[in-house]
Formats: sequence, C-alpha cells, structure tokens
Amino acid sequence: MNYIQALILAIIEGITEFLPVSSTGHMVLASSFMGIGKDEFVKLFEVAIQLGAILAVVVLYWKKFFDFSKWQFYVKLIIAVIPALVFGKLLNDFIDEKLGNPIFIAVVLLFGGLVLLVIDKLFKTPEIHHEAEVTNLTAFKIGCFQVLAIVFPGLSRSAATIIGGMQQKLSRHAAAEFSFFLAVPTMCAATGYKLLKGYHLLNTENVKLLLFGNLIAFIVAIIAIRSFIGFLSKHGFRIFGWYRIIVGVVILALYFSGVEMNVL
Repeated sequence: MNYIQALILAIIEGITEFLPVSSTGHMVLASSFMGIGKDEFVKLFEVAIQLGAILAVVVLYWKKFFDFSKWQFYVKLIIAVIPALVFGKLLNDFIDEKLGNPIFIAVVLLFGGLVLLVIDKLFKTPEIHHEAEVTNLTAFKIGCFQVLAIVFPGLSRSAATIIGGMQQKLSRHAAAEFSFFLAVPTMCAATGYKLLKGYHLLNTENVKLLLFGNLIAFIVAIIAIRSFIGFLSKHGFRIFGWYRIIVGVVILALYFSGVEMNVL
C-alpha cells in the first residue's frame, strides 16, 4: 500500500463510517478499482483507521464525553455495546466468510437502501429527542440492532443503530447522535482487538501509514458528522436509501462483468 491508496481509503472511512451507507460496501469498490492485494497489513489498516473517526466523535462531543458527573451516559454505552462484543466474538468465522462475498454485501446494501427509503414514513412520531431521555433498556435494544450490522456486512453499523433508535421512538437527530456515541466503544474494541492480533506488522513504515490514515480519517469524519446531522434534520434518509441501492447495483454489475472483487 502506498500513501495515495492510504489517503483514498482514509477518506472513504471518514465519510462513510458515520453515514448509513456502509463503509464495507465502499471498501469493496475502492479495493477493486485500486487493485490492492489483501495482505495482512491492508486488513489491519482498514480497521485501525477507525481510531481517527472515533476521535472525531469525541472531539465534536467533548462536553458529553468528559462530563463525568453524568455517569449514566457511560452506563448506557456499556450496556449498548455488550451485544456487539458478544456476537462479534461468537460469529467471527461467519463474519469473515461474508466479508469475502461481494454478492452478499451488495444484496444487503440493496435491502438496507429499501428500508431507508421508507423509514421516515414508518416512524413519524418520535418521543425521545435527547440522549438523557434514553433508558438503559432502550440503549440495550439499540445495541441489539447493532448486531445486525455484524451479521450482515454491508448493512452499515450506523444504519442499523439509527434504524434501531428510531424504532425505539428516538427522533432522527437523537438516533443519529446516539449512533455516533455508540460507535466509540464499539470501534475502540474492534480496533484494539485488531491491533493486538496484528502488532507484529507494525514496522516503522506501516506505523507512518497508520498515523497518516488516522489523521485523514479524523479530519474527514469531523466534516461528515457535522454535515450529516444538518442534512438529516432537514431531509431525512431517502437520499441515502437511493445511494445505497446505486452502490449495490454497481457492485453486482462489476462482479458479474468479471471484475475481481478484492473484498475485506
């Protein structure tokens, strides 16, 4: 991997990690177009640059994350992340198999797109408008929705948790913000696990690539999060639904036209 490829992947991570469009699906396309061989460091890089995106959430919501007087906030996140930690460990082999299947990812992209086309009409009467109103039980239920993104690569962690939040009566804005908050412990766990397994790959050049990738992902994620919240409040999810459908169709078209899919 060179720095141009690292730049492209980091930009994709920063844009797509917090949008309901599936960073996995976009990695499929990017890897195919760039012809990146899936060696062990590339796999590590694609997960480890999530740290930059995580830091973007913490910086943008620093008052929320560093107000230690409101300990209930941390309890909710711990409760919500438990399902993903448990099922992520139990289904590790299944996940690896599906991450290597571009048809599976494309179909999940299409299905998720169809859901986003109608979600604004399905949940018209939100009752929860702020994180403080989210109960521990509600947080757990949203965390269970996050498991769907683990079982179905291409669904998008963000899409799953936002849909789960809206199903639990959160407003679009509140559901998106809680999805951002939940990303921090979830992605920290995934990244930490990957780094522990792949620490032997961290030579000087690879560490430089990781630092570079995380910096780019951090900058892009800040822009993406700010833009997404404003856009979502005004326009809803419909455009993201159509976008997912287009990406799914493109992946299927590339696959059946004989393009090699260098998936995660």
